Amino acid sequence: MNEAIPVTRVTDHGTAKLMPDVDRKRAWLLTVDGAPQSYVDLDEPAHLEFEYARRLGHVLDTVAEPGRPLDVLHLGGGALTLPRYLAATRPGSRQDVVEADGGLLELVAEHLPLPEGAHIVTHAADARAWLAAAPADSADVLVADVFGGSRVPAHLTSVAYAREAERVLRADGVYLANLADAAPFAFLRSQLAGFATLFEELALIAEPGVLRGRRFGNAVLVAAHRPLDTAGLTRLTAADVFPARVEHGSALRDFIGAARPVRDEDAVPSPVPPDGAFGIG
Repeated sequence: MNEAIPVTRVTDHGTAKLMPDVDRKRAWLLTVDGAPQSYVDLDEPAHLEFEYARRLGHVLDTVAEPGRPLDVLHLGGGALTLPRYLAATRPGSRQDVVEADGGLLELVAEHLPLPEGAHIVTHAADARAWLAAAPADSADVLVADVFGGSRVPAHLTSVAYAREAERVLRADGVYLANLADAAPFAFLRSQLAGFATLFEELALIAEPGVLRGRRFGNAVLVAAHRPLDTAGLTRLTAADVFPARVEHGSALRDFIGAARPVRDEDAVPSPVPPDGAFGIG
């Protein structure tokens, strides 16, 4: 049983709290302003507690042969759940993590130390500004999991932002993002429309109940210039405790419909989630 005590700190962008999991000896939940952000088990870094994190993990498992190290850029840091996962499952991967809240990075470094030998470098910076300055063709994977509170910031929703992401990725690179929306999916459709102008291959991973418009929830967007392993993703996501669907091809084009990419001048944050929408998954 975890007998550690919670830690609360006001950081640059909110009030962060680290709460020990009573059932796992060295596991912690990070919340910011009450919204769950990350879950980390220091003894089992490959354990992904949140459903959306598992779906991102499934994509990371299928983008290259098992165990192959990757160069990865993470936009959004939290408690560094996915960087830790990649360090465990793809040892030798070189990872940069960009997090706007420098105080949060300090809190995490102090209480949740990174595994020894992990090539993870954190940077306190704005994600869009960092991306604009990053070298072209420098990343195998770009993971976007940026939430200001519980909303994706507006400047990370435009086609100009997507174009910067495409520039930084290598030719066979893969972009993946954690997004959230509910029917009628104006935000999610616009995001897909923007990436469809730049990438030949798209996939969307979400629970059937979310896709049917029954509730607000997370959706993972995947984009690449090469075919995605949608069959492998379908098998992995179907085996989860809360199974998800993988939409791609004509079904995804139908979902996008007449949605248009978002310009910088028209960009708005993702929708405000209803109370209780982001519980532990």
